[in-house]
Amino acid sequence: MRDGRTRKLEVEEAVRADAEFQRWRATLVVVAGGPEGTEYAIEKPHVLVGRGPGVDVSLDDAAMSREHAAVEFVDGGFRVRDLNSTNGTRVNGGEVTSADLKHGDRIEVGEHVLQLVLEARPAEPRTYVLPDTDA
Repeated sequence: MRDGRTRKLEVEEAVRADAEFQRWRATLVVVAGGPEGTEYAIEKPHVLVGRGPGVDVSLDDAAMSREHAAVEFVDGGFRVRDLNSTNGTRVNGGEVTSADLKHGDRIEVGEHVLQLVLEARPAEPRTYVLPDTDA
């Protein structure tokens, strides 16, 4: 469209989505498959999990595809999506192609089990700048 509104709406939606994403501290914690206890912070709305180069969460696992799954922030929540991996992706024991996630869900990729930990970030206090009042 040439009315100038379409782009503005896209920018406003992107800003809102980013603000919603920033409200959460999300982490994937390795609970099985070694090295257990390792944490991977989800610092962007689209995180690739696999064993290949160029992924965000790289795990040494022969049963895992190079780009095995994506953990995404979509529509105000987190979701895992299998990327046509050879051995599939499971959430809480059930095979999925895509599934919405909540705190504590376990994602099985290859021989690894990752647990999603979600914590709400504390809201930043509002600050105000007051003009000097030298009267």
